[in-house]
Amino acid sequence: MPKEFTYRGFTLNQLMGISMDEFINILPSRQRRSLHRGLSPDHRTLLEKIREAKEAQSQGKSLTVRTHLRDMVILPEMVGVTISIHNGKEFVAVEMKPEMIGHFLGEFAITNKPVRHGTPGIGASRSSMYVPLK
Repeated sequence: MPKEFTYRGFTLNQLMGISMDEFINILPSRQRRSLHRGLSPDHRTLLEKIREAKEAQSQGKSLTVRTHLRDMVILPEMVGVTISIHNGKEFVAVEMKPEMIGHFLGEFAITNKPVRHGTPGIGASRSSMYVPLK
């Protein structure tokens, strides 16, 4: 039997039921400070789009919300929605799961790729002239 999800002692249903002020008090300090300062108009618009996507999802449609807002804290009402987060080059689709609550959206769309050093190819540098080509 899978273990039931809890966030700081609260189940997902309890988190959905409590008020925003109570939820903010549960969060770690960085996220708490971010939300205490209030949601910007952009953040409010994103929340409205997420609510629309949840509404469409309940009717059987699938909507993906696209955003550049990497500093938005993941709230319990976002769980279950697919959000495409911009990483500076492209949008990365991320399915919101209960374990992501309290994190920032940007944590799930990495902005840099690991460097993959390979063998030098033709025209890579002057030294590649002396690399035998099989």
